[in-house]
Amino acid sequence: MDNSEMDSGKDSVENVVESESVFSMLDLFLFSLIAGLLIYWLVFRKKKEEIPEYKKIQTQTPAVRETSFIEKMKKTGKNIVVFYGSQTGTAEEFANRLSKDSHRYGMRGMAADPEEYDLSELSRLTEIENSLAVFCMATYGEGDPTDNAQDFYDWLQETDIDLSGVNYAVFGLGNKTYEHYNAMGKFVDKKFEELGAHRIFDLGLGDDDSNLEEDFVSWREQFWPAVCEHFGVEATGDESSIRQYELVVHNDIGLNKVYTGEMGRLKSFETQKPPFDPKNPFLASVSVNRKLNKGGVRHLMHLELDISGSKIRYESGDHVAVYPMNDVTLVNQIGEILGVELDTIISLNNLDEESNKKHPFPCPTTYKVALTHYLDITNPPRTNVLYELAQYATDPKDQEMMRKMASSSAEGRALYNSWVLEDRRNILAILQDIPSLRPPIDHLCELLPRLQARYYSIASSSKVHPNSIHICAVVVEYETKTGRINKGVATNWLKNKVPTDNGLKSNVPMYVRKSQFRLPFKSSTPVIMIGPGTGIAPFVGFVQERAWLKQQGKEVGETVLYYGCRHKGEDYLYQEELEQFEKEGVLTQLNVAFSRDQPEKVYVQHLLKRNKEHLWKLINTDNAHIYVCGDARNMARDVQNTFYDIVSEMGTMSHPQAVDFIKKLMTKGRYSQDVWS
Repeated sequence: MDNSEMDSGKDSVENVVESESVFSMLDLFLFSLIAGLLIYWLVFRKKKEEIPEYKKIQTQTPAVRETSFIEKMKKTGKNIVVFYGSQTGTAEEFANRLSKDSHRYGMRGMAADPEEYDLSELSRLTEIENSLAVFCMATYGEGDPTDNAQDFYDWLQETDIDLSGVNYAVFGLGNKTYEHYNAMGKFVDKKFEELGAHRIFDLGLGDDDSNLEEDFVSWREQFWPAVCEHFGVEATGDESSIRQYELVVHNDIGLNKVYTGEMGRLKSFETQKPPFDPKNPFLASVSVNRKLNKGGVRHLMHLELDISGSKIRYESGDHVAVYPMNDVTLVNQIGEILGVELDTIISLNNLDEESNKKHPFPCPTTYKVALTHYLDITNPPRTNVLYELAQYATDPKDQEMMRKMASSSAEGRALYNSWVLEDRRNILAILQDIPSLRPPIDHLCELLPRLQARYYSIASSSKVHPNSIHICAVVVEYETKTGRINKGVATNWLKNKVPTDNGLKSNVPMYVRKSQFRLPFKSSTPVIMIGPGTGIAPFVGFVQERAWLKQQGKEVGETVLYYGCRHKGEDYLYQEELEQFEKEGVLTQLNVAFSRDQPEKVYVQHLLKRNKEHLWKLINTDNAHIYVCGDARNMARDVQNTFYDIVSEMGTMSHPQAVDFIKKLMTKGRYSQDVWS
């Protein structure tokens, strides 16, 4: 064997030994790896699977809590939901009263804002035993839904949801002086019937022009027996007062956490951020406040609010809403008569932790701020307030009288109407005239309704005044039958908002509410405007805008104004401005009725009749738009009747045909009203 073979054999032996060693190490490594993977899979696989499931639950929960009133009712054991469409707070107040009533019949109710929930879930009410949906629906403006019911109204118009098996009832809040009386309540009642729901009690129609409180109490007194009969339940006999909120007194809270009049966000008046709306009003400074009338006992005023830098946009015909403050004298008198330190910092917390409404007004705050900014202390209180407060009267006769006024008996209603409504007793007057009545101030604050924003027709055009909004108003002040002087909250507060030269601004919390009261799209379309008294307000803006359009070289149609006041030398509002517009040819006709400057009364409707030929030509041939602004109870109705007569005579129509003619103008948007009662 040669050397090469020997070397080769040696290498082979060494390779075999080395190979055996390598394989044994590789086997060990592979075994360890497989075992490790197996252990990892067995131990950790469940944890991995649980993660996405956990996330899924988390993302769904807030959605259910926010928009499902059904889930909330199930969770809290409620079987009655009372939805409200409310612009001034009355419908919300009625909804809360019905909700509180339910415990007297062994049921549990909740008041709900339709804006906060998914109303398409109404069909699921059948999942809850003995369930009922009640709707307290106010009608706003010319048959419109309230702001918070707009989405509900839009959905209800389009939906074909099956509501079979759903029990419902409706109470509408309206005003008979308006053309579309209780339109929203009637619409909801009829639509629910069409969708298959079961009406358990007749539609209630409340008339604010007569006695809304009495209408509601009468309906409610018959509604509950109908509920008892339908569900086979009985009144429990428990008439005790149920508190909705509990008092918490703050002794060691920082002042930077206390509300001082803000509507929504704390310190929103210190750091203003657009957009501005009911919960976030803009603090506009008053740049002009002048008296408009030259004489007479009344005070008519023109104010200009500076909206520079606010990004607020408005159109002629829109409304400006202002949040007023109560007279500090009245507030202090309430504090004195109840023996309360008004600067005490408090919160009223809802006892129902699931409720979306945590407090009756922004909290924490002081009693003084609550009574000044948040609560209505000047309107006569409703019967439910008297009923709840009666328990605190120490004289049995006072208790009996208060409970009688809160009852539905004929004697009780008559007493409430005369002693409270006709005598215009507010809560302070009631406390003064019933010496034994001294309720805890926190319960009083719980019961009083919220102080509402006041709406005014804007008296300017944004084309001419983009950075200011003008208001025209009459200060309300009168003597009651008890000899007290009652003052309108907002107008007296605005009267004292005078611009100063010392750098201190007179501020007004405000926002703009859009309106359908609009000039025609084509500037060449003629307009007929009827606005006596402060009803002139939107037409000042209309005429300003028509003048601006004319300056821009646009073709502007006939601009005709019918205005009325008592005396030419006393309360002819904006006389100089209107006569100048007439001189410039912007106002093609200025017709003014001075009702008391001659033995016989002359009103705008008399001037309309005199000019019937010209008016008929404008309406029938030239497609003019008609606008009416002012008092709904008398003026607007009389003007409408006058137009019926003019159309009937000039168009050779019967009265029903003339009525139909005007109604069609309304439908087409050619007869618009901005009226109040």
